[in-house]
Amino acid sequence: MVHTDVVVVGAGAAGLMCAAQAGYRGRQVLVLDHANKPGKKILMSGGGRCNFTNRSVSPENFVCNNPHFVISALKRFTQQDFIDLVDRHGIDYHEREWGQLFCNDSSKQIVRMLLTECDWAQVKVQTRTQISSVQKLQSGGYELQSNQGSIRCQSLVLATGGLSFPNAGATDLGYRIAQQFSLELVEPQAALVPFTLQPKELNRFSSLSGIAIEVEAQCNGASFRENLLFTHRGMSGPVILQISNYWSPGQTFSINLFPKINLYDWLLEQRKQHPKAELRNILGEMLTKRLAQVLCDLWDCDGPINQFDEKRLKAVSEQFSCWKIKPSGTEGYRTAEVTRGGVNTDGLSSKTMEAKNVPGLYFIGEVMDVTGWLGGYNFQWAWSSGFCAGQFV
Repeated sequence: MVHTDVVVVGAGAAGLMCAAQAGYRGRQVLVLDHANKPGKKILMSGGGRCNFTNRSVSPENFVCNNPHFVISALKRFTQQDFIDLVDRHGIDYHEREWGQLFCNDSSKQIVRMLLTECDWAQVKVQTRTQISSVQKLQSGGYELQSNQGSIRCQSLVLATGGLSFPNAGATDLGYRIAQQFSLELVEPQAALVPFTLQPKELNRFSSLSGIAIEVEAQCNGASFRENLLFTHRGMSGPVILQISNYWSPGQTFSINLFPKINLYDWLLEQRKQHPKAELRNILGEMLTKRLAQVLCDLWDCDGPINQFDEKRLKAVSEQFSCWKIKPSGTEGYRTAEVTRGGVNTDGLSSKTMEAKNVPGLYFIGEVMDVTGWLGGYNFQWAWSSGFCAGQFV
């Protein structure tokens, strides 16, 4: 039987951050993970460069049933706090569009930094450890049964992540333990994920695979302007991943294919200047010829532009500026960046991440119902929530 002050289940971003903070407070901390090495999802992130945070982070960058829940943690451990940590470890990084920060070299540097912090804080990290059961003790604390034997602790932290990237070992352990202790779940769904299309639409758009254009997408009050990528399964690209955070099965979303201009006014001007030009060729100048042709065929709006009166040009403008799409679904957890939903934050303290009705039980990172936008926000939530829990476990 192993006895320790704190057990952190999950050697990912949130878990390692929490463990180091608790260790620096003098707590005896054991981190358990079923994988063969820590930080697997960190290593895979950002194309191997790890988009570890964003220059600009606010509560508006997160989806949560309780939008106020994230405020406290984000204030107490900010993106600048993490940037300072990266600087102290001598890791070079660069900024891309929208304030995204990436390692110059490799995501391995972030994992190495976290493990170094754990080492300095005298935290023990144990891999290849499967948890079979968790029991709350009458005397307080918890007992875990694992393939490495029994472990007892005063504080138990679940940093088990969501269901995305099953090939990296994602499991529902955190959800099962939450339900065991009567915490509610917001239904988990794949998020930051490509959309799939119905077979008829997929066949229609198959020739567009590989085309990428800047669009504005809207769904349930959320709006993003970034690149859309047509794929052999449907639609992807940053704008689709972002809008998927706000989409639910059966819903439609809209795409403005001309977000930079008033399309109706522009078409009127084109009709004056190039009256005999084919509408598909005019639209193709900005959309690519293939995309313009497919959509003109779909909406039956081909022919010389001088044959289109104001009413018809208005209708064409509305179709291209508010294209309604009803996906058949998503590509699922296999390609999802994160999992939306999880442990309902109404049952957790926004200050400590502790379950309100289960003393000594904490949830941090992606296992909770907090989902960030694409661009380093989910890592920042891991750092912030892990830091805050680490001050109290």
